[in-house]
Order: sequence, then structure tokens, then C-alpha cells
Amino acid sequence: MRSGHITRLAAVAGAVLVTGACASPAGVAGVSTVPPASAELVAAPDSVTATIPAPTAETGSGTPSPSPSSSPMAVRPPEAEEPVPVPPPKVSEFTYVFPVQGCEATYQRKLLVLPKTTIWAGKGCSFVSPVDGVIHEVNIKNRWKPSTDRGQDREGRFVTVAGKDGVLYLGGHLDSVAPGIAPGTPVKAGQALGRIGNSGNARDTASNLYFAISWKTEPSRWWVRRGMVKPWNYLDAWLKGNRTLSPADETRALMKRTGPTPACAVLCASRPEPTPTPTRKPRKKPVEENRPVTTLNG
Repeated sequence: MRSGHITRLAAVAGAVLVTGACASPAGVAGVSTVPPASAELVAAPDSVTATIPAPTAETGSGTPSPSPSSSPMAVRPPEAEEPVPVPPPKVSEFTYVFPVQGCEATYQRKLLVLPKTTIWAGKGCSFVSPVDGVIHEVNIKNRWKPSTDRGQDREGRFVTVAGKDGVLYLGGHLDSVAPGIAPGTPVKAGQALGRIGNSGNARDTASNLYFAISWKTEPSRWWVRRGMVKPWNYLDAWLKGNRTLSPADETRALMKRTGPTPACAVLCASRPEPTPTPTRKPRKKPVEENRPVTTLNG
């Protein structure tokens, strides 16, 4: 009986050991072989780590993820203030003004025949000096005639300014020249030099200003003053952009290539002065004189 009791105790002890073995993970010295739930996974070499986005309504989740704009943590840019105008850089020591003041004006930005431009403006609008300088030439008489079409007369009434920048500026087709404007007179940028009209070979067109850029030379070299440097880029700058943009460098470079007195190449010839045909006066018939007749009878 004693041996049977011992046998039952051994059976119970074995059952307890088997149960503990099933309930506890295998390990050494009481250390579990199951990693804790919070342990980080270590990526194997050559593995790719990707961030998986949260599920949305399209992927089957019932709760869509909030958009950045609706998130309380979204960053909103501050409200911008009005932009502060920044003056254009000063590119020369001279200050220029657009040569037509007080009127609306338009002008051509392409080369037609000569490197000059036609500034269309109302008759009587002011032609002003584009820069500080000295008056070089003045023509107050409209000498142009279609019969001869002389090149030196085509601008009609005109004024030229020898600027302090070393550039010559011509304003032609004037209706009148301002009082006191004469060769040698110092002028300031923006000073009125005359009124726009259509004198010269512009007599059959609307009023306009013939505007040209060149360099100072003798009046006999009239084709130089008619235009050597294309002016419209400078007009654009003086009107809406940088009033210190100067044609001086371009003018000096061109004069160095051509020489100060280049030969006339465009619109040089004039028509010869027509020779008047002499008119012949009709010859007068001789007047018969009434001579007394003497007869033999006395």
C-alpha cells in the first residue's frame, strides 16, 4: 500500500512538470526566449525601409486621415505686406529725362532707314533737353523744299544739344524754338527747347519729333547729327526704367570704329535746284513815224 501511494505522488509530480513546461517559454537560466512586444526590429543588410501611410477611406479604413490644412499643427505663412519699390541701380553719373514732356507720346522701336526714331506727339507739346548740356545748333527757319529735298534741311526747325555726357541729341520737325535758345546756351535736363510740329519733310504727316543720337561735329557734316546710335533702348529706360542709363559708351565705341567724320552713306543726295526757264518778252513792232511830205509845189 505504501508503494502504491508513492507511485501516485510521482505521477502527480510528473503532471505538474509537464504542465509547467507547456505554459513557460523555453530558456536558459530562467531567461525567456520570446522578445517583448516593445522590442525594435533590426533590419537585415540590403533591406529597404519604407514608411507606410496611414489607411484612408479609399484603402478601406473608415476614418480618413486629416489634411494638413485642417490639422491643428499645420504651418500657415504670415500675411505678406505690400512690396516696397526698390530704385533701379545707378549705372552712370548722368540723369536723363524723356525728350517729350506734358503729352502722351509713342515712338517706333525698329530701324527704318536711319538709326533714329520718330516720337509721335501732339502739336505744341514740349521738346525738352534729355540731359544737362550746351546748345550746339539751332535752326529757326523751315528751309526744306520738296523740289530740292536737301538733306541738311529735312528736319526743318531743329535744336541740337551737346550733352555733358559727350553725346549729341537732335530734336527736329519743330513748330517753333523756345525763346533764348541759341548756340552756346547752357541747358538743364528737362528744360524746354521748342514745340513739336511737322516742319521740314514731315509737312504732310502728323506732328512728331525727329529724335536722334550721335556726337558733336561740324554743321557741314549734317548727316552725322541725323542719327548714328539707335535710341529706343535708352528712351525705354528713361521713360519707365532707369534714368541713369547712358548712351555715352555706345556712342564713343561707334565713333571709334567709324571715325569722328564718317562719309555720308544713307539719304545723302539732294535734288538739283531747278533752273528757271527764261521768258522771252515779245518784240515790239517799230512805230512808224509820220514824216511831212514835201512836194515840188511847196
